[in-house]
Amino acid sequence: MTLTLTDVTTTYENFTLGPLSFAIDNEVLAVLGPSGSGKTTILSSVAGIVQPDAGSIRLNGRSLVDCPIERRDVGVVFQDGALFPHMTAYENIAYAAPTTEHIDRYTRLLDIDHILDRKPGALSGGERQRVALARTLAADPAVLLLDEPLSSLDAPIRRRLRGDLRTLFQTLDIPVIYVTHDQRTATALGDRLAIVKAGMIEQIGTPQVIRDAPTTAFVAQFTGNENLFDVTVTDHNEHGAIINTGEQTLQTTVTWTGDNYVTASVHPARIQVGPQSMRDLQSQCHSFIGTIIQQLTEGSMTRVTVAIQTADITLTATVHPPMTHRLSLVPDETIEVTFPLTAIHLFQQDWLR
Repeated sequence: MTLTLTDVTTTYENFTLGPLSFAIDNEVLAVLGPSGSGKTTILSSVAGIVQPDAGSIRLNGRSLVDCPIERRDVGVVFQDGALFPHMTAYENIAYAAPTTEHIDRYTRLLDIDHILDRKPGALSGGERQRVALARTLAADPAVLLLDEPLSSLDAPIRRRLRGDLRTLFQTLDIPVIYVTHDQRTATALGDRLAIVKAGMIEQIGTPQVIRDAPTTAFVAQFTGNENLFDVTVTDHNEHGAIINTGEQTLQTTVTWTGDNYVTASVHPARIQVGPQSMRDLQSQCHSFIGTIIQQLTEGSMTRVTVAIQTADITLTATVHPPMTHRLSLVPDETIEVTFPLTAIHLFQQDWLR
């Protein structure tokens, strides 16, 4: 199956989505962006809830634009599940299922056999979402659309369902669009990510490409890169652009042909803190001495912010066990940070970030 959107545009009073063009095969496309960026409108356009002003939406070449909702063969799972409160879980699923075999398959797959006699009011949030998903899948859709179905769940339940959904999606042979504002959910479930800002897609790519090669400052920042600083491109050589932070000149591997005043980024995951394992690659890395000004523990990961003494910038790195136990991560402590030249990305300065 292939779902194709071409130059799709939808206009509201104060908002315009698009024009958008992208195609999805039998994969999961996680649509990631801030509230109000147009994520849900993309789903609504595919489902037929919203009629685009222009453009085409095709499923295996068949136009969906003028097709009634009930004939689009598209399944939608909303944030609240939208279950019928007067029906049991089994009755909710059976409402859409063409055969009992469809019911049995997805109740087993989603591990909800033991709650089929309960009504939605007697189910937990995670159980309601499983039932809603089973009801949608039991209808055997050609396309599956999910609108932040995990966002209202507690973190432990959300983590568990992320793993279950990933396993489930791997068994499906249909295009899946999963809308979320949560980066962890997007990268855990998406074969590709589509980063949306103000009604436009900023970048589409695998989670690794989005992290390691963002094309705009917004993409870098929204996907967890808090190391954004303004620099000046001062020269070029055979390796790439040379930039100046105001106090320090840095070599990059970026070929740059735009304005000289740019925004540079280095993702926290690309920065090593403390004794380095890359000393034998020193010519391919930048290494600095800095002072720890903040550390923040987030579960098993610690975010360490270091003020670089010679570059007039601060850099935040993510440090994982067992390194956190080997380092002295104390405010005002002097420490070394290292990152490869390839970790530096350059963008046109984005004053709205």
